[in-house]
Amino acid sequence: MTKIAIITGGSKGIGYGIAEVLIKEGIKVAITSRSQSSADEAATELNKIKEGFAIGIESDVRNLASQQNAVDTILATWGRLDYVIANAGVGHFAPIQDLTAEQWQETIDINLTGTFNSIKASYLALKETQGYFITISSLAGTNFFANGGAYNASKFGVVGFSQAIMMDLRKDGIKVTTVMPGSVATHFNGHSPSEKDAWKIQPEDIGQIVADLIKMPARTLPSKIEVRPTMPA
Repeated sequence: MTKIAIITGGSKGIGYGIAEVLIKEGIKVAITSRSQSSADEAATELNKIKEGFAIGIESDVRNLASQQNAVDTILATWGRLDYVIANAGVGHFAPIQDLTAEQWQETIDINLTGTFNSIKASYLALKETQGYFITISSLAGTNFFANGGAYNASKFGVVGFSQAIMMDLRKDGIKVTTVMPGSVATHFNGHSPSEKDAWKIQPEDIGQIVADLIKMPARTLPSKIEVRPTMPA
């Protein structure tokens, strides 16, 4: 039976890289974006890998009802949900003296509350399939740095949340892993990837990690994975 995945924030960057790898592995993928047009454009490109293996859904991870609608759409389309990759994220970087309340709230709402909403919306579907919930955190979830107050707080939170719910959900046969990448060549925070980013982790590398996790024997759970470039620039 063909397995089904949803990737939040999957229209570009790490999410898109994960989608590419999973489709090549024969897994159908729904990618979400706050923009339906962005989700559709990405799905169109992904369907060039395998026709009919991708759909795009407009969804805002900050809103539980929106996430529930995304899950319901997948169930209505494909009838099951096996893998949830909570990838959607944003970064605001400033010293606390300059960090605004709006920047703080958006970072926490998308990065941390969005992860909460993703599992709340998908829990019953994952319980049904004995599925897998994978969160994309960051090395910023264990290493703090100047100007990182909001981002560090959100990613430390994602790591702690993921590890705690891992203890809850394994009782229902649901695996939980958090992946913590270092420097990745993405469009994050307005960056435009170029050949100068060749030393960084590539989005498809994170996709390979996700694919490898899915293939792990059911008895074995790598619950937290730190990953960094082999050699810094």
